[in-house]
Amino acid sequence: MKDDMSNLIEDLFHGNLRLDESIHPEHSEYQEINRQISDLMQAFKTHLTENEYDALEQLIDLIGQSTSMYVEAAFEQGFRTGGRLIIEILGKT
Repeated sequence: MKDDMSNLIEDLFHGNLRLDESIHPEHSEYQEINRQISDLMQAFKTHLTENEYDALEQLIDLIGQSTSMYVEAAFEQGFRTGGRLIIEILGKT
């Protein structure tokens, strides 16, 4: 356990801890949803003008940025809550 923890601490110190890159949703429909998104985007690219498609891509990018900010805030809140739980548990022993 000590080796795993010291590697984690070193990775955190050196900026090598990239939790977002190791996320793999386990929902069975995740791949299907991504396929549908890809299919719809291809259909939009075919049917929309270049300007309309660029506007759609800009909208999708903004939604992605907003979602990323929300997920980051949720992660921080969850991490803090977990830390408080550990402190509370350790304080009662």
